Amino acid sequence: MKNQFLSSASAVLILSLLTSNAMANECSVTVESNDAMQFNLKSMVVPKTCSKFSITLTHTGKMPKSAMGHNLVVSKTSDMAAISKDGIGAGVANDYLKPQDSRVLAHTKLIGGGESTTIELVVAQLKAGESYSYFCSFPGHVSLMKGSVNLGS
Repeated sequence: MKNQFLSSASAVLILSLLTSNAMANECSVTVESNDAMQFNLKSMVVPKTCSKFSITLTHTGKMPKSAMGHNLVVSKTSDMAAISKDGIGAGVANDYLKPQDSRVLAHTKLIGGGESTTIELVVAQLKAGESYSYFCSFPGHVSLMKGSVNLGS
């Protein structure tokens, strides 16, 4: 009887640990970027059940951020081009983003080869029926480095 209780308790503990890890993984994603101006993902799904969604950007290339830097910016799809254009004037010191740009929902800092950075997106900012994207605002990168952000169930 004692062994049976321990087995049941162990099973419950293991199941709860697996469930909490699965929930944590649902509320995060890792996106890789490289020296060929590419993201490894073309879309990400942000579950409505998450209050915050963690996005880790990893630069798998070798080039420095001054030559081939990447960041990850989340915004409405309709704002992407204007944010990129305004970011060029903001320069590298501002991660190629206009300071205090209210159109930007979340963004990482600019990183170079071998670096990684993580941000949290507040899920309540995403509205059903709206189109969202993520992109790199380094000058000239947005045409190749972009993807969709979809609000999941």
